[in-house]
Amino acid sequence: MSLKIENVTLYTGKGEKLSQSALVIEGNKITAIGEEAAAKNAATVIDGRGKTILPGFFDMHIHLGMDGIADPFAQIATDSQATSAYRHQANAQKQLESGVTSVRNLGSKWHIDLAYRDAVNSGLLAGPTVYGSGQPIVMTGGHGYPLATEADGEDEIRKAARQTLKQGADVLKLMATGGVMTPGVDPGSPQLSEKEMRAAVEEALHAGKTTASHAQGTAGIQNAVRAGITTIEHGIFLDDETIELMIQYGTVLVPTLAAPYYIVKNADSGAIPPHAVKKAAYCYEVHGESFRKAVEAGVKIAAGTDAGTPFNLHGDFAKELELMHEGGMNVRDIIASATYSAASVLNVQNETGSLEKGKIADFIMLNEDPEENISAFRAVKAVYKGGELVHESLGKETNSAT
Repeated sequence: MSLKIENVTLYTGKGEKLSQSALVIEGNKITAIGEEAAAKNAATVIDGRGKTILPGFFDMHIHLGMDGIADPFAQIATDSQATSAYRHQANAQKQLESGVTSVRNLGSKWHIDLAYRDAVNSGLLAGPTVYGSGQPIVMTGGHGYPLATEADGEDEIRKAARQTLKQGADVLKLMATGGVMTPGVDPGSPQLSEKEMRAAVEEALHAGKTTASHAQGTAGIQNAVRAGITTIEHGIFLDDETIELMIQYGTVLVPTLAAPYYIVKNADSGAIPPHAVKKAAYCYEVHGESFRKAVEAGVKIAAGTDAGTPFNLHGDFAKELELMHEGGMNVRDIIASATYSAASVLNVQNETGSLEKGKIADFIMLNEDPEENISAFRAVKAVYKGGELVHESLGKETNSAT
């Protein structure tokens, strides 16, 4: 069955914008775009006049086992494996409805994200495409230890990496520094060493997998970059030397600007653990400045929210894109960071991540053009995954940013 959507604005995900254009899909693949699509016939034709089509979004940093409640670690401590699995499905649906057709889950206790991924891939459940890390690898007592595998020294880290890869991880998540949510650790303090992380990176490379490092403090970020980590998560304290190092190594930044934003915004709720509020307030301004410097310097960026952290809800991907825009990124670069650039990080850019002939038909339709209104990312009219309509909104209003 073929479908043609015509008279639409298309952002390809690779920096191109096509006006009064068209898209044709057959089965789960894109078979034509642009002039070729306009000239093609199809069994079903939709007039998309006034609408904008983008590739399906990738949220490159989420936690499907966390709901965005004020104290997610308390939630993890009391959830059973079954409850956590149900939570993964519920949160994944919220992601899909917001236009996120692919997610990189960077930390689930019991490796449940990997089981959830397999359930989606087998057709047992409907959801976004999942690239999972399973349990992160941390030093003893390190950031995120309640949902992680603790290991110390190169040999233990190497074994933990191999065990996580054995479970089927698509990416290894490593903690290079302390963080906001874990009590008793400093976001600026290094944790896993450069040598320890390099051992895990080597194992990931041998298995054809990628790596991600929670890295907030300058020294820890540099350790991770030199170790060969694929992506730096958060990157709160970036100085000029660190930015230059990231450019030299081709390291990608996943900024997660929404994570501290929502903690600071809800600091007076009284529900977020005080240690997290204090640390987030300290990091918030410098995080924004670090992001602006990275953008200006040309650091590679992929969009990710850290959804699941306090008040950082699944389904609110648009907020991250709005914050990136406030931080100096133009709309086409933002779209690329959430589509083709993200797919490139995962080494799946030849199959997905952009609107091109022969690629998987994951795409979304917006009611407005984001170059005309940045809040257009909230006006999701329809979501297609593998050529199938998986969500459609009946409303035409753009939700206000929160």
